[in-house]
Amino acid sequence: MTYLQLAHNERHPVTGVPVAKVIHNFGRADTVDKDALARLVSSISRVLDASATGAPGVNGDVAIIDSRRLGGAFVLDQMWERLGIAAALRGVAEGRRLDADVVERICFALVAQRCLEPASKLAAVRWARERVALVGCPDFDDDAAYAAMDFLLAALPEIAERIFSATSNLLNLSCDIIFVDTSSTYFERDVADAEADLDLAQSAEEKSAEEKSAELAASDAPGPEERATRRFNKHSKDHRPDLPQIVLGMAVTSEGVPVRCWTFPGNTSDQVIIRTIKDDLAGWMLNRVVWVADRGFNSVANRAYLQRGGGHYVVAEKLRHASGEAKEALARPGRYARVAGNLAVKEVRVGEGAREQRFVVCHNPEGAERDQQVRANLVAYLETQIAGSDEWTKSKRDELAGRLRTTPALWRLVRRLGDGRFRIDKAAIAAEAKLDGKWLLRTSDDSLTPTDLALAYKQLLEVERGWRDLKGSLGLRPVFHHREDRIRAHVQLCWLGLLLVRVIENGTGDTWRNVRHELDRMHLVTMETAEGRVAQRSNTTAGQAEILKALHIAEPGRFLDFEVPEPPA
Repeated sequence: MTYLQLAHNERHPVTGVPVAKVIHNFGRADTVDKDALARLVSSISRVLDASATGAPGVNGDVAIIDSRRLGGAFVLDQMWERLGIAAALRGVAEGRRLDADVVERICFALVAQRCLEPASKLAAVRWARERVALVGCPDFDDDAAYAAMDFLLAALPEIAERIFSATSNLLNLSCDIIFVDTSSTYFERDVADAEADLDLAQSAEEKSAEEKSAELAASDAPGPEERATRRFNKHSKDHRPDLPQIVLGMAVTSEGVPVRCWTFPGNTSDQVIIRTIKDDLAGWMLNRVVWVADRGFNSVANRAYLQRGGGHYVVAEKLRHASGEAKEALARPGRYARVAGNLAVKEVRVGEGAREQRFVVCHNPEGAERDQQVRANLVAYLETQIAGSDEWTKSKRDELAGRLRTTPALWRLVRRLGDGRFRIDKAAIAAEAKLDGKWLLRTSDDSLTPTDLALAYKQLLEVERGWRDLKGSLGLRPVFHHREDRIRAHVQLCWLGLLLVRVIENGTGDTWRNVRHELDRMHLVTMETAEGRVAQRSNTTAGQAEILKALHIAEPGRFLDFEVPEPPA
């Protein structure tokens, strides 16, 4: 039997426990006079304001006033703390007369935005205020966001070293092999930059970037400092030569964890880049390091510099325009040894005594088949292009030659006779066939086996993977900043985002996109009741529980201390 009563809670004066006090008994629920109850409610409503009549607790028990995504930001925040990023930012900020907690929270908000919903810094302010639950993050404006970026860039060397120290110990990273590579990106510009913006952080007494690069190329001086420098154009890997370019450098461990990211003017030489990276990491207690780099860094000066302080290198050699030593290594006979998968390796030593160079010739049969098929397609295309050209005029054949020259892979396979006619170069095809599926490595390390060297170089793909994630899921582009320092700070925010993403991917064994999509289903809902406001999260799904377990993260509390920012007036 059910009875209806009108009651309200009163707190017990001794125990403090709420106790229900009955004001009126309406009797049994099946015999109550509902019309009389309606008249009572109407009478009470007459003494209330119109707005109060529709307030929660009068016409309804609960009103949902806000709903935000919680899961992705929560996991990123937990990893941010665990990897020591928060502690590094707070520790450096405390010595700079800044509110360390506020700066750290704003930096996290900007990095979380790159991981979850990449957009402009202006959009980040509204995103943090309205779309995501960032527990402990204060309400901030555009100026505060830019101030946090300026702090991050100014204190980058110290922050990066502290993060690496905490991360390498926590994750037990393999830091005896460091992979180095570069990429380039461009940034948008709508108007010409003011001279003050271009020369920000450069005084009149300081030398230009060109002068510094020239000095470094001719001396053993360390690389340039992280600073705002003039913009330069260089060959665009992104096929945007019409826009200013910057060069990005990244050092990655064998687990794919990015150690640090650098930015350089678009015309910076590879020699300056490799010296800067090595010098910046010199004090990081890396012990014995083997530097693995692509053929773009292979020069006598770079190899000698990487060996300083007991370091070693593994660098790729150019095959088509190989040095004399590399050509001798490729021509040396010998039997290949089969290693992982279908990869075969052969060790070759060229020279004697102190001039001896160690090479490893690697061969992949599947790669050889692909190279052969690509060349066959190129030859077939060339035959269609030069068909009937013997009857053309000289100017028309010269026009075709100009088009073919723009594609080196095509121009290598064709030759011109003395009278200007075209022929397929069979000798060039035979020479190319000898290189199918091969790559050549040069190393200064005698302790690593040929198999170790080949597999280490293949792991250089981890850096390529990092570039794809930076330019893809983390939204490195488009860059609309018009100041060099802000562009550099933007790149560093993306680097911190990549660090979080890669550690999460290694822990879960899944891609960040899949993890993010699953975590986005966890929401934080803010409700208004007669007793006040409460922020409650949605139930944990099976997929979310699996992600949290893999990352050793406890589920967030059912109810969170989260305040919805007041809407702007």
